[in-house]
Amino acid sequence: MNKILCIGEALIDMICTDKGSSLSDGNNFLKKPGGAPTNVAAAIAALGGHAQLAAKVGVDPFGNHLVQTMKAFKVDTSYMLQDENYFTTFAFVSLLQNGERDFYFNRGADGQLSAAEIAAIPLEEVAVVHFGSATAFLPGPLQQAYISLLNRCITNGIFVSFDPNYRHLLFQKNIENFKQQSWQFIKQCNFYKVSDEEAMLLTGTQKLEAATTILQQESDAVFAITLGKEGTLLRINNTTTIIDSIAVTPVDTTGAGDAFVGAVLYQLGKKPKNSLTSIEAAEWQAMVVNANKAGARTCEYLGAMEAFKHLSNDIFK
Repeated sequence: MNKILCIGEALIDMICTDKGSSLSDGNNFLKKPGGAPTNVAAAIAALGGHAQLAAKVGVDPFGNHLVQTMKAFKVDTSYMLQDENYFTTFAFVSLLQNGERDFYFNRGADGQLSAAEIAAIPLEEVAVVHFGSATAFLPGPLQQAYISLLNRCITNGIFVSFDPNYRHLLFQKNIENFKQQSWQFIKQCNFYKVSDEEAMLLTGTQKLEAATTILQQESDAVFAITLGKEGTLLRINNTTTIIDSIAVTPVDTTGAGDAFVGAVLYQLGKKPKNSLTSIEAAEWQAMVVNANKAGARTCEYLGAMEAFKHLSNDIFK
């Protein structure tokens, strides 16, 4: 099993459990470990893969909790650094009566992961590097660390995976900057996953067909567009296929996209390192079928990390 390196934010989601209350009015909060690349690393490891996580947290109880959570999943935390000068990053979220989210982002250690620290990570045995952006496209050392690692992957012929993880509440005032940075990765990666909303946002279109056409024209990468209950659109070799979704009664969709990506990368990790850019369409389709199963399984439990405890490669049978 080849190593898969995930880079990006590790943070604590503080979810207000007082239904309909704003953050200022809410009194009860549920602590959940999170961060998109953190979720992906946990999903890969839960399925039996060899995942490494490059991230930064604080030297505090919450940073300790994130490290211990990853270790419990058997993720390699050798490059999960703790910084005594910054507190662990928090995202506070509450669902209001009108369905909108009340959100406050208290950024700390995650944004301080530097290019120099990333440069110290050996890549000789790494087959895939996954970039799950979200906070990495905000100003800070992590932004440059992403670009530095991307260039290093390209130089060394390492398979690059990307998921933009757009969060409107983080980028609502700077959407164009987010799009510009995302396109830099889309044009240079080997595989990426977007939701249908992200596909249309990044291409400036209002229909999925038009978005798909632009994405095909601008990148040679294999890509998947998740369509919820409508399935997953897979593009490879200028051919698109819709892979059916798995019917479930969802309890919580949090982490389903990360489980999907984790399942794809887990399967890539089982293949010879030098074969990853020459996988046939039929193999990709089979991998996406399995990835849809992982996403569906995640929807059956409350919370991403809790759901990942129930992930195993048995679901692919």
